[in-house]
Amino acid sequence: MSRIHPLAYVDPGTEIGEGTTVGAFAVVGPGVRLGCDNEIRPHACVSGPGTTMGDRNVVFEGAVVGSAPQDKKYAGEPTMAVIGNDNEFREHVTVHRGTVTGGGITTIGSGNMFLVGAHVAHDCEVGDGVVLANNVLLAGHVMVEDRAIVNGAAAMHHFGTIGTLAYVGGLTRLVRDVPPFMVVEGHPARTVKVNSVGLARSGVPADRIRILQRAFRYVFRRRHATWQQAFEALDADAVSSPEVERLRSFFDAMSRGKHGRSREAMRV
Repeated sequence: MSRIHPLAYVDPGTEIGEGTTVGAFAVVGPGVRLGCDNEIRPHACVSGPGTTMGDRNVVFEGAVVGSAPQDKKYAGEPTMAVIGNDNEFREHVTVHRGTVTGGGITTIGSGNMFLVGAHVAHDCEVGDGVVLANNVLLAGHVMVEDRAIVNGAAAMHHFGTIGTLAYVGGLTRLVRDVPPFMVVEGHPARTVKVNSVGLARSGVPADRIRILQRAFRYVFRRRHATWQQAFEALDADAVSSPEVERLRSFFDAMSRGKHGRSREAMRV
């Protein structure tokens, strides 16, 4: 059975699964659905309506999950925040529900860590195994793909994308999409190398990492006039792997957006 501290407030319409605990002075608002074995720590807030959470998540002290979006166009419409399993929301993390113009839903996958003060804005999509370090800021409509790591106080422009297994250095200002498998850092941000450590830890074979490092030199170091020419040169030299093809598709998506952000094509 769930365990609710007598000093907590849980709205009568909340659905709470087996084994979930709610600490003293925590607030769980109307229209929230919590799965099993979640832990809502003292002074945390899970807001609704429309916020759903899977199993084994921990919401630490002072965090606010599922609050209304910070968007001037938002007029109280019913929107959602949908969260998977095994996530940690550390102290003072904020996660906001979606907006009608952005599709109405903020989604967070499973196995993520959101460290102190990180912010996930309205209509964001966060995959699985992501780490957002302290004070990382995601503006609205941002996508963070699986197993990306974003270090402290980095900030992503709205409608930006951070690719799979990307590694973003601390204090980085991101106004363009971050390519998958790459290390990006600086102000302005620049792609500096392949995230070989992250790839190896994720089980990518060493020979494919070497191929990607070779592709990096074609795409980010040689002075091709366009990204298409860089990949044509890769094809001519038979430099290919699943990671290289993923990188190619990422650049193709960027080209169909605006300002180096593929998701700009989603704007209403």
